[in-house]
Amino acid sequence: MARLFLVRHGITDHNSSHKFLGHTDVELSDEGFRQVEKLRDRMVKEKFDVIYSSDLKRARSTAEVISAGHNTEIISCSELREINYGETESLTYGEIKQRYPELAEAISNLSPELSFPGGESLQGFITRTLKFLDRLEERSPEQRILIVAHGGPMRTLLCDLLGVGQNYWRTFRLDNASLSIVDTYPQRTILSLLNDTSHLKTGPSQEE
Repeated sequence: MARLFLVRHGITDHNSSHKFLGHTDVELSDEGFRQVEKLRDRMVKEKFDVIYSSDLKRARSTAEVISAGHNTEIISCSELREINYGETESLTYGEIKQRYPELAEAISNLSPELSFPGGESLQGFITRTLKFLDRLEERSPEQRILIVAHGGPMRTLLCDLLGVGQNYWRTFRLDNASLSIVDTYPQRTILSLLNDTSHLKTGPSQEE
C-alpha cells in the first residue's frame, strides 16, 4: 500500500463540551481552525499523492486547510464518517447514563452488541469504515496518502492495519488535530507516529 498520514479533524464546540458528535454536521470552532493551521504549517513540505476525507464539514475543512498549496484533489468518503449516534447525538456521557443507563454501560464496556437507538451499531460502523481500505488497495506502494477523519474511524483503521482486534479500539488515543503515520508493506505494517500534537504546543500559526 503506502505511507499513510492520519489526521483527526480540529476541535469543534461539541468536542469542547464533551458531547457525542457523530453524523451531526458541524463546522470547526475558531480554535479548531487555529489548530489545523498549525498542522498545515507543520506539513507544508510534505508531498501527497492523494487526500481522502470524511465528507462531514469538520473533516473536510481540516483537509482543505492542510491541502492549501499542495494542488492535490480531496476525495470525499462517506465511509470515513464518525459513527451515527442516533438519538444520543449532542448528549454528554452523563446525560446518556441518565437517560439510557443500559446503553451507557454498553458504551463503557465497548460491548460487541453496542447499538445506538436511531443510529448505527458498533459492528455496522466497523464494517462500513473498513470498506475504505478497498480504496487503498488501488494505490501503489510508494504513494503518500493523507487521510482526514474522526477518532472512531481512525481507531478502527489502525486496529485493522496493525492486525489487532477491534477490542483494542480504545487503546489508541487520538486528539483533535493530531497526526499519526503508518507505513505499510506487503508483509507488515509499522506504526511510525501516533497522536502527535507537538505542533499545537508551538507558537501561533504563520498567518496569525
